[in-house]
Amino acid sequence: MQCKPMPNSSSADQKTIIIAPQTVDCTGVAPMKCLQVKEKETDLWENFYSNIEGFTYEPGFEYELKVKTEKIENPPMDGSSIKYTLIKQVSKTKK
Repeated sequence: MQCKPMPNSSSADQKTIIIAPQTVDCTGVAPMKCLQVKEKETDLWENFYSNIEGFTYEPGFEYELKVKTEKIENPPMDGSSIKYTLIKQVSKTKK
């Protein structure tokens, strides 16, 4: 007998994130530029080391994005265990 997953037990999730109008220097596997993100206006900015599939960043704008997050079963050693995909760009504000 094959078990079917419950409708709400998917490993995909949705969240809203805010992207800062500038990138910062950071180090992943090598030195790179990271987006700054937070989930709420009152949170502190955090470095974001992943890409968001379907999103093109433009410096000088603050973005509010709705994204889908999916757990990656066997992530690469130097990669994130979460895949981010753009669902909707809620806002883009010149800063």
